[in-house]
Amino acid sequence: MKLRSFLPLFCSLLHLPSMIAFLTTSTKGRAIAAIMSRGATVTTSSTIIEKNPFLEQEGTPKFSKLKPENLGPAVDSLLGEMERNFADFEQSLSSKAVKYDDVLPEVEKIQAPLEYAWGVAGHLKGVNDSEELRTVYQKSQPDVVKSFTKFSQSKELYDALIKIQDSWKEVEDVDGELLSFEEQQKRRAVENALRSMRLGGVALEGTQKERFNDIKLRLAEISTKFSNNVLDATKAFSLTIEDADTMKDVPESACAMWAQAHEKYINDKSDGEYQEVDLKTGPWRVTLDGPSYINAMQFLPDRSLRETIYRAFTTRASESNGEDGNNVPLIAEILKLRAESSKILNYDCYAERSLAAKMAPSVQSVRDLAALIADKALPAAICELQEITQFANSKVGDDAVLEKLMPWDIPFWSERYREEKFTVTKEELRPYFSLPLVLEGLFGLAQRLFDVEIKAADGDAEIWNEDVQYYNVCDISSGEQIASFYLDPYARPSNKRGGAWMGVCLGKSKALDRSTPVAYLNCNGSPPVGDTPSLMTFAEVKTLFHEFGHGLQHMLTNVDIGSVSGIRGVEWDAVELPSQFMENFLYDKTTIYGFAKHYKTGEVLPDEIFDKLLKQKTFCAGLGLMRQLYLGQMDLEFHSTFDPETEDIFDLQHKMAKKFQPHNMPLETDRFLCTFTHIFAGGYAAGYYSYKWAEVMSADAFGAFEDVIEDEEAFVAMGRKFRRTVLGLGGAVHPSEVFREFRGRDPSPDALLRHNGLI
Repeated sequence: MKLRSFLPLFCSLLHLPSMIAFLTTSTKGRAIAAIMSRGATVTTSSTIIEKNPFLEQEGTPKFSKLKPENLGPAVDSLLGEMERNFADFEQSLSSKAVKYDDVLPEVEKIQAPLEYAWGVAGHLKGVNDSEELRTVYQKSQPDVVKSFTKFSQSKELYDALIKIQDSWKEVEDVDGELLSFEEQQKRRAVENALRSMRLGGVALEGTQKERFNDIKLRLAEISTKFSNNVLDATKAFSLTIEDADTMKDVPESACAMWAQAHEKYINDKSDGEYQEVDLKTGPWRVTLDGPSYINAMQFLPDRSLRETIYRAFTTRASESNGEDGNNVPLIAEILKLRAESSKILNYDCYAERSLAAKMAPSVQSVRDLAALIADKALPAAICELQEITQFANSKVGDDAVLEKLMPWDIPFWSERYREEKFTVTKEELRPYFSLPLVLEGLFGLAQRLFDVEIKAADGDAEIWNEDVQYYNVCDISSGEQIASFYLDPYARPSNKRGGAWMGVCLGKSKALDRSTPVAYLNCNGSPPVGDTPSLMTFAEVKTLFHEFGHGLQHMLTNVDIGSVSGIRGVEWDAVELPSQFMENFLYDKTTIYGFAKHYKTGEVLPDEIFDKLLKQKTFCAGLGLMRQLYLGQMDLEFHSTFDPETEDIFDLQHKMAKKFQPHNMPLETDRFLCTFTHIFAGGYAAGYYSYKWAEVMSADAFGAFEDVIEDEEAFVAMGRKFRRTVLGLGGAVHPSEVFREFRGRDPSPDALLRHNGLI
């Protein structure tokens, strides 16, 4: 999910086409991102420019050649070329009667070379960051923002699009015929472009325009700084455990991961003979990257160690990181600037401005959905935590009564409770979820549902890390290759941001003569240890299915107008539909038995364990739902009622926690907000509610498959329908219409509540 962005073409003008990874903030929170990097061939007579790998834009990026020092010269050259071409284009608009093909396709061609280079640079910042890349990226960023702002504020372009839209209305009045799909795409692209230009300040003049543009530049700068601070703080912490007794009862996979981390650490620092670290004797190095932190919270029996790690995790990028690494003042400034720029556009608050480009009709409608879910989920959450607390006390003994579980206790004891209640541990499941077999099953599901075959194609494209895999997607019916994707599956805390996200490498576009979309799928899963393949947790498998769902919408699009193909142009609060939809198949027996096999013996996951997985589906569902509602409603309040001039951000955090997390209040020292990159360095500002908004649709969509689960022919036919509608129509049709075309009606929240055991 952290970019700019998978929003339509002109949202890239509004939000800056760069890559911002979204940190996953909970086991249910996922993230996506999209990188606008469609590409076009650049020709120039300059010998220096010809040799610049950022300008080799035929096909996928030439990662082996890309160096940070190449980025600045490439951007400078492309900026100059783009601005000259756009100036000529604006002049041409006033000299002729314009048609659609004279406008948006031409804009797409003009922007494409810079979007390609800048998108690749943004992607590398997410997966292979370095001080050198940061420096040149931040130096170029203001000029890139300024240049794209000229597009969003071009009155000549805006007037041309209005004329095109008006000409269509005149035709409608005459014949009233149904539109072809091509015409629908064009109209949606123009509609989105006009809306984005209005949100981008096209109507502003004088000092208002100048201030609005200054704010845009500053927001781009501090959002990047925010993200950098999170990555730096995450990398800065480690805890070395040397006492083997401390590791008693810790799963072997976690011990192996931490031993391997320590082995890498000591050998990276040493020029001498390579030193090996034994997983049974240690030492063990615990860090704050996702897999390491989660394992520490769930499995380290030493409560004081868990507290140390938890406090380090929840104070990253805050006052404890010094003035330069502190995100607290950046949050206040981001909120002030968003509020100010929204008022310049005549919106009462940033939330209203944000929702102008989303499905949700109003701020109140988002609050109403949250209230509906909370009415069922909050009592369940309170009850769930009480059960976990009672269980913990039954295990610690009378001399150590835990009247209240602390935040570093809840993951540990909930995992012990899960293990005892369902008599299956995460460690027992891991051998059945090796990455190679999970991929085999995932690709088999795609073939079963969507009539595509996914083939390994390592060597067909250059990669940025030896762990990265490359695949081609072929349509079985036609036999044609229709898409490709990269998979970067493992955590690399030294240079890869946290979370999981999907990004666009190349988008489908008739104007750019690109018929084969290419996606980036980025996860932070458990890496292999020695000769043992990556043995995934069930949550990591779910994350992979989630990101693959995003990738499918990008890759299986039937739309060839670039700004509305794939995930581009899809309203933000609908874009999680295919990703969350794919997660449901992990509870489909046919699907999971296609890959859940022991990596050593080939033994299929026993029936009794699968049955326990089904029962676990609703375990602590109330706690998970309330966590997501808390984050979504806190985000909404920050961007609607909160006054950053007079109020304290942490006061609002605690106010919202009292409403949505009264059973698990944050500590006074909690600085989670300083790492909430979704809303402060990404595209989810006043939009984090989108996870639940889209989950209503995704659960209801999966309900159509549940209705025919016993009929394989009908099940497969439903998959083909999902491909034609949700995956195929992309941003070319409003998501409400897409859902109705698939389901035959508007979405209902009943399936979401049922899937979580709340009705």
